[in-house]
Amino acid sequence: MAIGAKDKERERLDSELLDDEFEQEEDTQEDKFLTFVLGNEEYGIEIRYVTEIIGIQNITLVPDMPEYVKGVINLRGKVIPVMDVRMRFHMQDRKYDDRTCIIVININEQSVGLIVDQVSEVLDIPKTEIEPPPKVKKDSSSLFVQGMGKVGDQVKIILNADKLLYGVEETLKSIGA
Repeated sequence: MAIGAKDKERERLDSELLDDEFEQEEDTQEDKFLTFVLGNEEYGIEIRYVTEIIGIQNITLVPDMPEYVKGVINLRGKVIPVMDVRMRFHMQDRKYDDRTCIIVININEQSVGLIVDQVSEVLDIPKTEIEPPPKVKKDSSSLFVQGMGKVGDQVKIILNADKLLYGVEETLKSIGA
């Protein structure tokens, strides 16, 4: 094989490898969930929505917001609204401590911080291990549940990020977020 032909063959192989790596990167977030704790329960949210996890920050209160929208934070020059997930689920209020975190998610070009008791880990939960939520009653917190993820002998409550923010979008727009 001539030198020019070898170079072209190498370029073709490099190109194919890069394409394969790109496809693998897209697949790496599938079936992955960031798990976090609220009270005694563990919840999960699809990792593809998560942009970062930060410690609790100074929150600027914004008047006339729903109780669960705690206000906004300044994250590297960007104003991000923050929602207390405990309050969104009508759970008992809890003082923030050194384990309290803000999970910054991005849905439909909107960044929102979710205040949680603590972050646990990233788990692989295949679709085959996620069952639909039980149809017990239609209260506001069950509306946010996408499914029940089976991990060993435990169950993680998988949240639907879109529904978690449902009804909040207009509120967020009103504060310019």
